[in-house]
Amino acid sequence: MEQALAHLKRIEVLDTRQAWKVKYKLSEIMGMSFFAMVGNANDAEDIELFCRAHEGFLRQYFVLENGIPSHDTIERAFAMVSAEYLQSFQRRFNELMNTNEGEKVRKILALDGKTQRGNGNGVQKANHIVSAVDEDGFCLGEERVDDKSITAIPNLLDTLNIKGHIITTDAMGTQREIVKKIRQKKADYVLALKGNQGSLHEDVKLYFGDTDFKSKCEYFKTVEKARGNVETREYWQTEDIGWLSQKKDWAGLRSIAMTRNTIVKNGVAMTENRYFISSLGADAKEIARAIRAHWMVESYHWHLDVTFREDADRTLDKQVAFNMNIMRKLALNLLKLLDVGRNRISLAKKRFMICCDPQKYFSQILLI
Repeated sequence: MEQALAHLKRIEVLDTRQAWKVKYKLSEIMGMSFFAMVGNANDAEDIELFCRAHEGFLRQYFVLENGIPSHDTIERAFAMVSAEYLQSFQRRFNELMNTNEGEKVRKILALDGKTQRGNGNGVQKANHIVSAVDEDGFCLGEERVDDKSITAIPNLLDTLNIKGHIITTDAMGTQREIVKKIRQKKADYVLALKGNQGSLHEDVKLYFGDTDFKSKCEYFKTVEKARGNVETREYWQTEDIGWLSQKKDWAGLRSIAMTRNTIVKNGVAMTENRYFISSLGADAKEIARAIRAHWMVESYHWHLDVTFREDADRTLDKQVAFNMNIMRKLALNLLKLLDVGRNRISLAKKRFMICCDPQKYFSQILLI
């Protein structure tokens, strides 16, 4: 962790301010902001309050020659720093924190977008940020656009090493050019289908609606009980797609799949069917892992909204809002690794505990 923080000091060479006018170093503002985000701060005002409350603690790590900056100064600093620099810090952090380093593990990377609702108003559209989250729940990168444009996904894929891994997206990301990009980078895909791919969704749906065809598919099933509900997940997959007229349009297309989720609550059953295309061979257990893992990016976005209250941040400056998003993700990744000595504790409560006693917990954090 100390190596990751040391990376922040390199930001000073990118500072274009006149040296004699500088009261607060960019590296110190970014470092304190990171500490504050881990310790329950959600926006620039929170960061200032955390730093003032724990100034003595922070002086162990930062010089703070002119004390604690105001929230306005903190926002100006976030506007000055390039997102690319913070993302390089993010990549360095992820490399150091990667518990699977050296292992040849086929990871699943879920791609999905989230709109920063507080960043928009009647004059401008809010930032829409597409993130890549692995099956362990760690964000590996992101790309910002001004709307829900699919161009963000190819740009994001260009920044990631996805060779040998499996990419998942929702139906909006199921586009021919995206599939082509995934295959060019020597990765596999499991992509959801809806009505936005012409007749492809309906053709796959009709195939799995045939009992004889479905009986010949690879099959896998799980049953889970939680909060009084019983959820049954069934998966069917087949490489029998020679009949599919659109097969040639999708690079590397090798199989199609269907899932059926059945939830029984208070004796009432609710069923949902979903359909997918994939470059994977027929292995129902593996495709089930990929489909289930896509939930991690939705969970990640939930934490940004609920644990970090991102949508309540009304920052209109797009660069500031994007950089704050990256900083929240850095904090969120770290919180997932931190053991506070209590089992099954929420990330929100972890942040509260850190805020109450940063001295205790940051001494642990720096050893991660």
